Amino acid sequence: MSSTFESLGLSSATLTTLKQAGYEKPTPIQAQTITPALEGKDVIGCAATGTGKTAAFLLPIIERLSKQQKKGVRALILAPTRELALQIHEHAVRFGKPHHIKSVAIIGGVGMGAQKDGLSFSQVCIATPGRLLDHMNEGNVSLARIEVLVLDEADRMLDMGFKPQLTRILAKVPRERQTLLFSATMAG
Repeated sequence: MSSTFESLGLSSATLTTLKQAGYEKPTPIQAQTITPALEGKDVIGCAATGTGKTAAFLLPIIERLSKQQKKGVRALILAPTRELALQIHEHAVRFGKPHHIKSVAIIGGVGMGAQKDGLSFSQVCIATPGRLLDHMNEGNVSLARIEVLVLDEADRMLDMGFKPQLTRILAKVPRERQTLLFSATMAG
């Protein structure tokens, strides 16, 4: 297990951002998952809340997307609640800024206009399943160019009854993609 972020293969821009954000050394979940994720491998990560899972999947996504600056949504992160989606988005903005990677939070309870605009220039979409389907139904987003799919708190999404929405979303995401599955409570 790596004891420094430098040993995980992250870029100097990311290392600088981590230092500025007060990250001193990787947590166990980060040390175990960042390198395989950077290599493009599918990852399943389970660790308690507050152990750095968000950075464990966001840092490899930012690194990957920064290597080829292409237009359109290329990474999709699904979360069960607005609060979690907004928390992930906050980190995505911080980590993405030095790489010029934009992100958008797609959540219910707010107007769709600003979200639609955000989808037009963002590479990372952080969404709750229901609101993402609203945008898909309106033709505001295509998932055809997704390179990385993250299911954060996947077991919780299923417990909350999101299986039909997840099935519809996954049907629109390319089969050839990297999948990262993270949870605090995964069983079986």
